[in-house]
Amino acid sequence: MRHALLASSGLTLSQGIALLYLLAAVLFILGLKQLSSPKGARRGNWIAAVGMLIAVAASVPKLHATTTGIVLIAVGTVVGVVVGAVSARRVKMTAMPQMVAAFNGVGGGAAALVSTMEYQRLVATGGQGVVFVFTVVFSVVVGSVSFAGSVVAFSKLQELMTGIPITYAGQKVVNGAVVLAILGIAVYLIGFGTSVPVLAVLLVIALLLGVGFVLPIGGADMPVVISLLNAFTGLAVASSGFVLGNTVLIVGGTLVGAAGTLLTMLMSEAMGRSLSNILFAAVGKVVAGAGGAGEAGEAKPVRSGTPDDVGVLLAYSRKVIIVPGYGLAVAQAQHAARELANALEKRGVEVEYAIHPVAGRMPGHMNVLLAEADVPYDQLKEMDEINDEFKSADVALVVGANDVVNPAARTAPDSPIYGMPILAADDAKNIVFLKRSLRPGFAGIDNELMYDQKTIMLFGDAKDSLTKLAVAVKAA
Repeated sequence: MRHALLASSGLTLSQGIALLYLLAAVLFILGLKQLSSPKGARRGNWIAAVGMLIAVAASVPKLHATTTGIVLIAVGTVVGVVVGAVSARRVKMTAMPQMVAAFNGVGGGAAALVSTMEYQRLVATGGQGVVFVFTVVFSVVVGSVSFAGSVVAFSKLQELMTGIPITYAGQKVVNGAVVLAILGIAVYLIGFGTSVPVLAVLLVIALLLGVGFVLPIGGADMPVVISLLNAFTGLAVASSGFVLGNTVLIVGGTLVGAAGTLLTMLMSEAMGRSLSNILFAAVGKVVAGAGGAGEAGEAKPVRSGTPDDVGVLLAYSRKVIIVPGYGLAVAQAQHAARELANALEKRGVEVEYAIHPVAGRMPGHMNVLLAEADVPYDQLKEMDEINDEFKSADVALVVGANDVVNPAARTAPDSPIYGMPILAADDAKNIVFLKRSLRPGFAGIDNELMYDQKTIMLFGDAKDSLTKLAVAVKAA
């Protein structure tokens, strides 16, 4: 019936598949465009998902699979749909970076394996050329690095292993030797010989490079690393598209690679650090003799308050700027924040939210959480837009954030976050910190703003504290 339909339209099967691939590519681009705004993000996901469904369906006629192959494809499809749907439904927003890392790793690993199997098939028939072998080698190396690196990133974010940088003597030398070994094997395969076992060795060495690449990077920088690994996966998928002669893989992989690269650059810029500094400076590493933030914090006096005290301060303010951070996400306190904002707005208080580009553990983390609580989009202000407004704010309410408001980024040249653009919460007339303790943020350094004379610390779970503040505001 499919062939009859194509024949009636004057198209051959290959032309019909090409048109479906083109449609899928257009939907990918439209979906990606919609993801640039919280208002269109949900719609963008659906558009891109439909594009992927079309791409998969259009690829089926090209498989020429046996009965056994069809069964395996069906089983794999069902398992993938179930795992993907259940994971997406159950994952918490605080665990979304881990999920992105896991899915990203699977994509890179799949690209490497597909290229390996295609290389094995064509070596047996003698149909490979220099360009083909180059794309295979590229896909295997980059896909394997992405897979192994994503596994380490997932483990760090999921706290299956320590989140601080893991370094050892001679680490750069070892990584350099691994890179040289990869280059040597790649040159051999591309220019001098064909060997499936040698390609398998290349795959294993690339996996080692992926592990060695991510181990020395701290948890604070992991969102940038995940974005970079995502770009790697896109490039690996695009390369496997060349191996298979599949247009939609080339287009889709290129889009992912380009988007991941741009996102990585934007995040690096938002942190005020170069990509090389993020990848190789081991920010967050505990340095002997430096003194822990906890030790410094215990020695300094802080001004703490009660929910009733802070509630009165908020209730009689004219303008309050809420600064959400990872602590808000962990406590799932976005609805409590919205409840407090509603209580303040009923008293005529102007409320805005200051969103730092790298607040939380992934770009847009805070935007998505607050949108989930029906916070109006026009109240979500990006850093460049909101910073000048802190001077007119009566209270900067910092909920679980730390590094993104730490003045050390401006004043301490020896600080690992020096030069990172921060939210100017210290310009507000009063600062209220909602935190469980005086523990430092991801960067592992103390925050002098907590000890400022105009700062009030409200210790406790963010959700519980915000709920109590809403009650106190209503009673004020």
